Amino acid sequence: MQNLSFFKHPTEYLSAWQSTRYPWCIIAVAMVLMVLIAHYVFQNWMHMQPCEQCVYIRFGNLVMALGCLLAIINPKSLLLKLIAYAVTLYGLVYTVICSVTLIRIHHAVHSDDPTAMFGLQGCSTQPHYPLGLPLQDLAPDWFLPTGDCGYDAPVVAAGTQLGHLQAWFIEFYQSYDGWYLIPQWHFLSMAECCLLACAVVALFLLAMITGTMVEFKAKRA
Repeated sequence: MQNLSFFKHPTEYLSAWQSTRYPWCIIAVAMVLMVLIAHYVFQNWMHMQPCEQCVYIRFGNLVMALGCLLAIINPKSLLLKLIAYAVTLYGLVYTVICSVTLIRIHHAVHSDDPTAMFGLQGCSTQPHYPLGLPLQDLAPDWFLPTGDCGYDAPVVAAGTQLGHLQAWFIEFYQSYDGWYLIPQWHFLSMAECCLLACAVVALFLLAMITGTMVEFKAKRA
């Protein structure tokens, strides 16, 4: 791989690249970081309580990380990579569905149309994880929804002591009616950022699957 150039030999480069641990590590670390930031920064530090779709997105991110960890064990094993792709793609599709649902709810609750929420579901305090996993009981601080869907604004309990920087950030996002990547323009809500991250992961996986197919064809030739 060291002597290959992506621009001169793209298929050969992708074939060699997907047989290393690097792309799998990148996705796994990114997904775990997103969950850690959501929990420790947004939930604990900025007092943004997670909603039902939020905890589902956390679950989906960790499923993607788990799939990547399977491939990291031995990225040259085709069988292990196929299992890893299946698990990672499942987590990706699951996260995309939850992100889109949360985007629709976010738009509805911030709409002036009183009927915007009609027919929308997916904001319960009793989550239902795939395979009946009782994650809300095993790790309630991480997987039990305690907030309302579509409201990304901090909610601080009375009497809570805040640091100066913490208070500044909380007041800042409260003034813009929630968290946005660019608050002044209400550009990219938290759910939209999650969907954007999924798009990046999808591009990574597409490149990796292409490389795997090239490798498989080369071995059969």
